[in-house]
Amino acid sequence: MSRYLFPAPAIPSLAVRGTAARFPVHRIYCVGRNFAEHAKEMGASVERGTPTFFMKPADAVVPGGGDMPFPRGTADLHHEVELVVALGRDADGEVPLASALDLVFGYGVGLDLTRRDLQAIAKDKRLPWDTAKGFDRSAPVSEIVPATEAGAIAQRRLWLEVNGELRQQATLDRMVFGVAEVIQALSTLYDLKAGDLVFMGTPAGVAALRPGDRFRAGIDGLVEFAGGFAA
Repeated sequence: MSRYLFPAPAIPSLAVRGTAARFPVHRIYCVGRNFAEHAKEMGASVERGTPTFFMKPADAVVPGGGDMPFPRGTADLHHEVELVVALGRDADGEVPLASALDLVFGYGVGLDLTRRDLQAIAKDKRLPWDTAKGFDRSAPVSEIVPATEAGAIAQRRLWLEVNGELRQQATLDRMVFGVAEVIQALSTLYDLKAGDLVFMGTPAGVAALRPGDRFRAGIDGLVEFAGGFAA
């Protein structure tokens, strides 16, 4: 057994519906501009070429949401509600589109919390987005629902409420790139592993969050979760 100089960090994990066993998080991949309406509100366009990706650290997950401290280092924190795809198998190199869904273990819903002010600065200076996207507790995620239980998801509505007000909603068939397409594209760039999460992009309606705000997010007929930020 390996000996470490100090206690090794805990493995980030998520609850799985129907079992006490947890889903260990390996990496978090995120798709940018995957809803045309959101791209438009951000002053960008979408091209049906290759998806755009960025990443968050695995320990950015906040399992099940709940109460969180308000993130420091920003004066303009935004919510982005997203379908989260959980992979349950390793990929053997590049994955054919026809078999990409075989890697999927299940689905959840999550928030891609974004320091929009820092993202704007990074965009203006053509710098990486790490400080805007990959900070502590920037990825609250619900429990994972096994794909065998979830069934077809394309017609389901993704939504977010903040303080009881509906902020974002869209059916999942509005995504520019579907789940299989995203997995196939990711596999050309990375060695996909069981434990990977893929945040699939957000619909229009992103807006600011404030200390004391409460949120509730879900996918109709599949899963929902809630949380909030300290005042």
